[in-house]
Amino acid sequence: MRNLFIISLLTLALSAKAQDVKELTLKDALRYALENKAEAKKAKLEMEKSEYKIQEVRSLALPQITANGGLTYNPVLQTSVIDGSAFGAPGTAIQATFGQKWVSTAGIGLDQTLFDLSVFTGLRAAKSTREFYQINNELTEELVIERVATSYYSVYVQRERLALLDSTYANTAKVRDIVQGQYNNGIAKKIDLDRIVVQLSNINADRQQVSNQIQLQENALKFYMGMPIETQFTIPKSEYEINLEILSDAPNTQNRTEYLLLKKQEELLEYQKTAIKAQLYPTLSLFAGYNFLGQGPEMPWFAKPAAGVYWSDYSSVGLTMRVPIFTGFGTRSKIKQAESDIKLLQEDIKDTELSLDLDYRNARAQIENNLVIISNQKENMQLAMEITKNTKNNYLQGLASLTDLLDAQNESLEAQNNYTRAVLNYKIAEVALIKSRAELKSLIK
Repeated sequence: MRNLFIISLLTLALSAKAQDVKELTLKDALRYALENKAEAKKAKLEMEKSEYKIQEVRSLALPQITANGGLTYNPVLQTSVIDGSAFGAPGTAIQATFGQKWVSTAGIGLDQTLFDLSVFTGLRAAKSTREFYQINNELTEELVIERVATSYYSVYVQRERLALLDSTYANTAKVRDIVQGQYNNGIAKKIDLDRIVVQLSNINADRQQVSNQIQLQENALKFYMGMPIETQFTIPKSEYEINLEILSDAPNTQNRTEYLLLKKQEELLEYQKTAIKAQLYPTLSLFAGYNFLGQGPEMPWFAKPAAGVYWSDYSSVGLTMRVPIFTGFGTRSKIKQAESDIKLLQEDIKDTELSLDLDYRNARAQIENNLVIISNQKENMQLAMEITKNTKNNYLQGLASLTDLLDAQNESLEAQNNYTRAVLNYKIAEVALIKSRAELKSLIK
């Protein structure tokens, strides 16, 4: 009964583990990555942060209202010496003490910018700033998609290689059993049996190596997706397809996110240059204030005139104009620096445009070459499998040697590996070509 109970627990555990294994399509992987990968999350947070930056710029054009207050105690009042003639005593000096021991102020002030070119330039740049972060978010998502898609296909091909090795191992094991029976009956030689055992050992070593590679690549894929490492998944066969329609049209390089981001950055640098120039223009602002002043020999708070404390109010409204006359050529130097930054970026834009066009040309050439290689390798693989099948039949009938059979199996395994590698190279080039067409988002639709 105890053994039955343990077996039941193991069965339930294995069943639960099997249920945790989910099928993962490329679209599922990409959507998961865009929702969970740190880079994608951070790009969205940067967009959110940019909105607050825009609000900060807008606040400069809104009224600035402040409240103020103060309390001062003067233990020793200042004494001033004045001419006594004002008090009917010419030729004498009178020492007079001004002020009160306690002084308290409270009021409210307003400042409103009426004209400041740098503020207005910042307001115009706010829209471009938002668009810059939106494009940057798009670029980040594209980088995540490219990395996940490439890793996804690598995992798939390695799993196919492992399945191929498993099949080859099973077929070779059947041949070993046949040779073992022949050897037991004195038909086959010991060296034949040893050779087939060595062949099995080599295949098993390859299986272990590929299995380790799968583990490493799966962990890398999960990391790129932001998925917990312990998660298990399977990849459906439908992801292993050739798409010939991708070669239809040449892309417009100026639609690439990398190019758009640089152009938006150039626009922001132009605004920055205009904002520096604005330092040469006058500024005009309105100010207004309304205040209360309390003073007397005692602390004015809550005190009354009977205690010698009096409160009075005063107000002021005015305009402030600032006209720059000479800044020591500092502003001019800043303008020249801004112009240099724009010229440097324009060179980067030209170089990026050439680089993006090169990426497209290279990806297209790789796809075209891989299509030819895939076609050839597929024919070689089918031919090698047919040769292996015929050689095995001939071996069982005594018409072929064990060497012929082992050579045929090795050639068949190599042909199938070459085919899977060719398809992997094609899929990687396909991702690069889709990226060059600015259509990576199409992989999740």
